[in-house]
Amino acid sequence: MTDQDSHALPVERSTDDIVTLHLTPNPARPRGGVVVLDSWLLDAIDEAMDRIAGFGEIKGFILASDSERVFVAGADLAEIDALDDDALLAYLARGAAVYQRIADLPCPTVAAVNGACLGGGLEIAMHCDVLVSAVVSPDDKPWRIGLPEAGLGLCPGWGGTQMLPARIDPATAIAATASGTTFKATEIPDGLVEVSVPRRDLLDASAEWIREHPNAHVDRLERGSPAAIEPRSSASISSGLESATPDLPDTEAAKAVTECVSTGLEKGWSEAISTERRLLTGLRHTDAARERLEAFLARA
Repeated sequence: MTDQDSHALPVERSTDDIVTLHLTPNPARPRGGVVVLDSWLLDAIDEAMDRIAGFGEIKGFILASDSERVFVAGADLAEIDALDDDALLAYLARGAAVYQRIADLPCPTVAAVNGACLGGGLEIAMHCDVLVSAVVSPDDKPWRIGLPEAGLGLCPGWGGTQMLPARIDPATAIAATASGTTFKATEIPDGLVEVSVPRRDLLDASAEWIREHPNAHVDRLERGSPAAIEPRSSASISSGLESATPDLPDTEAAKAVTECVSTGLEKGWSEAISTERRLLTGLRHTDAARERLEAFLARA
């Protein structure tokens, strides 16, 4: 059953009450069919979550993408760069609130990752309990997954510094985030993806995982946040931070990433994502970020 009507994003509900939310490109800025996290999509996700809340009890939630090319390519950097600091802080807080609605769902949640999953796209995916990904065809170039922000002189702004070290080897996560290194779909670190299946089976496999793990959401609801830095993982993440730090780039972006991780270790999720927002807003004014952002936007 599909609930589209006049709404922006398609929502499907199966006969056993598993709901699938399909992300789609902004119709006013289709970008060749690529899904980008812009203010339109944040508003559309929020509206779709209102509809899902109206369904009553659901047994599972799948976050999918209707793009043939990507899951989510990341945030709209041109839109972000046009905002003043106060507006950017508000924009990032707005995105965090929308993402949190996924983390607050009282049912197992899966991100069905069909292609490139970068920046804010990985952050929204990691608000789900697990990621299920599409296997790369032998004839296709591997898509990439990760947090590339530091490559532009920035840092994540929607919890990436907190969630990635909780899912994969912490030292690997911190080093990749601090350098902006992403991973090929054929070389995804253990722990980031629960299972990989042929693209045609992605949604079926996601629904099957939900049916097999009916209590996957219990710990998440007790934490009040997606899987992230927390007391029971703090020792391994602190050790990973200590191990990774000597080899990190000597950049403001890398220093921001380590500050965010340290904040998560010391003060928890809410303080850490607030720190991300503050540091991201300041970083974009640095010489390194201005040079890289302007070069990126000139190519876009």
